[in-house]
Amino acid sequence: MRGDLVRKLIARCLSIGLAVLAFLVVALTGATGWGLALAVAALAAAAAERRIRPSADTAAETTLIAAAVLVGYARRLDAGFDPALAATALVLLGLVLLVGPLRQAGNLEIRAANLPVRSWAPLVATHLGGALLGLLAVLALGAAATLPALVALAVTLLVGAGAGAVALDLARRRFRPPAGGGAVGRALRRHQPEFVLHFSAPPGSEYQVTMWLPYLQRIGRPFLVLVREPEFLAPVAAATTAPVVYCPTLRVMDEVLVPSLKVAFYVNHGAKNAHLIRFTQLTHVQLHHGDSDKAPSANPVSAIFDRIFVAGPAAIDRYARAGVDIPAEKFVVVGRPQVESIEVRPEPLPAEAPRTVLYTPTWTGHHADADYCSLPVAEALLRRLLDRGATVILRAHPYTAQNPASARQLGRLTELLSADRARTGRPHIWGAAASRELSLVQCVNRSDALISDVSGVISDYLYSGKPFAVTDMGGEGDRFTERFPLAGAGYVLRRDMANLDEVLDQLLGDDPMAPERWVTRRRYLGDFPAESYADAFLDAARRELEPGWSPPSPRAGLPVEPDALPLSPTA
Repeated sequence: MRGDLVRKLIARCLSIGLAVLAFLVVALTGATGWGLALAVAALAAAAAERRIRPSADTAAETTLIAAAVLVGYARRLDAGFDPALAATALVLLGLVLLVGPLRQAGNLEIRAANLPVRSWAPLVATHLGGALLGLLAVLALGAAATLPALVALAVTLLVGAGAGAVALDLARRRFRPPAGGGAVGRALRRHQPEFVLHFSAPPGSEYQVTMWLPYLQRIGRPFLVLVREPEFLAPVAAATTAPVVYCPTLRVMDEVLVPSLKVAFYVNHGAKNAHLIRFTQLTHVQLHHGDSDKAPSANPVSAIFDRIFVAGPAAIDRYARAGVDIPAEKFVVVGRPQVESIEVRPEPLPAEAPRTVLYTPTWTGHHADADYCSLPVAEALLRRLLDRGATVILRAHPYTAQNPASARQLGRLTELLSADRARTGRPHIWGAAASRELSLVQCVNRSDALISDVSGVISDYLYSGKPFAVTDMGGEGDRFTERFPLAGAGYVLRRDMANLDEVLDQLLGDDPMAPERWVTRRRYLGDFPAESYADAFLDAARRELEPGWSPPSPRAGLPVEPDALPLSPTA
């Protein structure tokens, strides 16, 4: 993404630039104090770069900073050659050389959370670079305070001894693996999980798995979550009491896949899913992380799974419409359990009642043909809503900031809402208040209407029965509802916003699409009782775990037969 690239480039330039400047000031001028201050600033920049680029190789700037700190230390002591400082320099050089290899070795080791297992060596190895930056900061402060060189040596040796212990432990793990498997495998065999949720995705995507965790817990069987990127271990573990295991390689996956496992669930079409699909003793079930008419929702890769859990018959039609040939018996209609807490409004609001509108622009996508983002034209939309006295909840896609242009456009919208709230007192919501403090369900329940781009938000909102509008950012006109049939149950906003007033009159007024919306709701979200809506998913999942299992009373959610699917919303 362009936004990520810009942030990484800025962080890299600051880190290297400040490190070079600190060394030059200390080595070539008499301004030792300023040089040490610049070294501390360079350390802060290097720490920021590590957050932005977790796998960054910072050996060059770390070496320059270490040299600047040691030269500054020697000048502050003003005692000529000091053997303690020379020894400190040698240990620091060893640490600089060890950071990269140890981090790589640590990232190749299995790690776990919510299990009675202590895997300290891999964790310390991945954070050794941060520890080295902290050590250099301590040495810089020691130099500023003119502490004896032996103090610097003692602190450095302490960190070096820890790094050495980590290196020895990782070497033992690699060349002399424990007989009978490692501690994580033994703990999992005691846990006896019956299913696993496999997750691999770009950073910031943990919402894809956390939305499913409460429902996996409600299945009532022991399970585990297997993540393939280290940054997901902590946030996913914080969202569940189930074991969460980070598996970096195919080799360590063998340890995690204990004999008690029967089913593997997936929430996206990540490339690393294939690493688990190869285990044919498991039943592989695709859950998805939303239901929409976007092209990725009919990904041909879905055909590799044994079962595809879909929200409603419309999802099956979507695959057929995209030319993806998947046998009907693979599909199981389970509804969209995440909508069970959405409040349903069967009757429209009085025309004179004030309205709260939820606006959910999506991101620009990885490719141009998946760019449904309406942010470039959103300012006119928001101004018209404010002119009509509406309160706005602005909930942007988590990936919006990855595109600098989208980030700027979103910033203008928040400024507009902030100014209107200060002027009128209307309680508009945006930013973290709309995306972190409130869940999507809470945003839906607080609103009276939705304006959205093509995304899974519309399917969720459909459950409420309340009106929605969809932006046609491709300018497709009459073809838009052919490509995205769900939009046919709402009001379509043209890209140029030429029909904005007409759409808002219907969306916030008499709502003539209400009858069509209830029919579409059944096709997209299944026809399940509201009081037991999530049971369709829970029953289907239990049936995969135990083929002979049946619920106390008959429920929908069995594999669908081709003849049972309605062919159109009016069928």
